[in-house]
Amino acid sequence: MGLRGLIFYDIKQGMEETTTIQEEPKEPTPSAGENKALEAMMEAGLHFGHKTSKTHPKMKPYITGVRNTIHIINLEKTAEKLQEALDALGAMVAEGKTVLLVGTKVQVKNAVHEAAIETGLPYVTERWIGGLLTNFEEMSKRIAHLKDLENKLASEEEASKYTKWERHEMQEEINKLEEKFGGVKNLEKLPDALFIFDLDENELAQKEAKHKGIQIFAVVDTNGDPSIVDYAIPANDDAVSSIKFIAEKVKETVLKNKSEARSTKSETSTNA
Repeated sequence: MGLRGLIFYDIKQGMEETTTIQEEPKEPTPSAGENKALEAMMEAGLHFGHKTSKTHPKMKPYITGVRNTIHIINLEKTAEKLQEALDALGAMVAEGKTVLLVGTKVQVKNAVHEAAIETGLPYVTERWIGGLLTNFEEMSKRIAHLKDLENKLASEEEASKYTKWERHEMQEEINKLEEKFGGVKNLEKLPDALFIFDLDENELAQKEAKHKGIQIFAVVDTNGDPSIVDYAIPANDDAVSSIKFIAEKVKETVLKNKSEARSTKSETSTNA
């Protein structure tokens, strides 16, 4: 399927619609491999934006058409921006830098949590913790308190030092703190970057990162402002399939670069 004549199949209505992208002079035709990648993005629904009335003016360069009052995102530009983001992300990971994954929408959090667990990256999938970046020292104290409580109940010998009621109270507090700080429990310093999967839902996270000079990667839907982040990926941030697609690419990039970094370090040690 060529991108120059994208055919969008509507399963519910059982009919086909075509949105044609106007040819631009001297623009190279996508290769078979590129077309395959674009088709995979289309199948995942990365191209569906919001209603035209909600579109942010700065997202217009990434829009290719309208379908049933919904703006359609240009997947060629999505592919380009996604690759730029993944290259930068990979370089950071290879240097041993820390990237904090953020995604708190119901349809986003599971994919983000899975990617974080498999890559070992810190994450926030519940409501953003106000002050996590701008008041990191105080947040670190709360995290230290969580770890202290966990240590007190870590073994039967330690737990036996407390009454049943005290253990109950500590466990209740642990549960609350774990829900809030569990994903950043091992974050010992400010992250070097944030990867936000739902920018409209996490404007506070973006503002805190900007204030602290932390790089920001973000999935930006048609209702978002791509200029407020360092690496904007124009794509649907509401569909589970779209977020899963991007999260999988992030996971692959992180694991690949971590593995290569370990191999390089091992070879250096052997040759020393």
